[in-house]
Amino acid sequence: MGFHLFYETWFDQLHHLVHQLTKAPKPPTTQEHHDHYRQLVHKAMSHFSEYYRIKALAAKQDVLSIIVAPWCTTLERSLHWIAGWRPTTAFHLVYTESSIRFESHIVDILRGLRTGDLGDLSPAQFSRDGASDLMGKCVDIDEKMEGLVKIVEKADDLRLRTIRRVVDLLTPQQAIEFLIAAAQLQFGIRGWGLDHDRRR
Repeated sequence: MGFHLFYETWFDQLHHLVHQLTKAPKPPTTQEHHDHYRQLVHKAMSHFSEYYRIKALAAKQDVLSIIVAPWCTTLERSLHWIAGWRPTTAFHLVYTESSIRFESHIVDILRGLRTGDLGDLSPAQFSRDGASDLMGKCVDIDEKMEGLVKIVEKADDLRLRTIRRVVDLLTPQQAIEFLIAAAQLQFGIRGWGLDHDRRR
């Protein structure tokens, strides 16, 4: 199966996974809910890991096709950085979602109520383990890579490590919200791109 077909299947499975994530009870109130959240986060991370594993194999066979990404829309390709999304996008997404949720719960927050969602993101979550160090690594990547395949592999590894580190910094509830938002961003960009490409 070519990577294009794999991507279509993977993308459809991502839709199903997001459906499962959105059905998780909010907020988690029991240990069973918390365990379910951890299982869902693990399942989502495994899904992303599989994508990058197969993409690396495809890059070894035809790296130019992976760089050009013919399965992507024009809009998606215009947003690419080394054959995929920019790793700093994950941080922008967390901060944006956090702000939206914070604003929607401002009255509860002022009353001292905590929701546990991305609106409750604490500064300590992103200062521990050097999230800023992780963002700094995005700049260093060009200096360390040799060969086109290695560049794609390193960029995809950085993307996957970024997702993992962001998820590790968040509570399971926050991680689910982040993963839903990331997938919805991907769905939206793809949808807009498909609409735009059809009109061309």
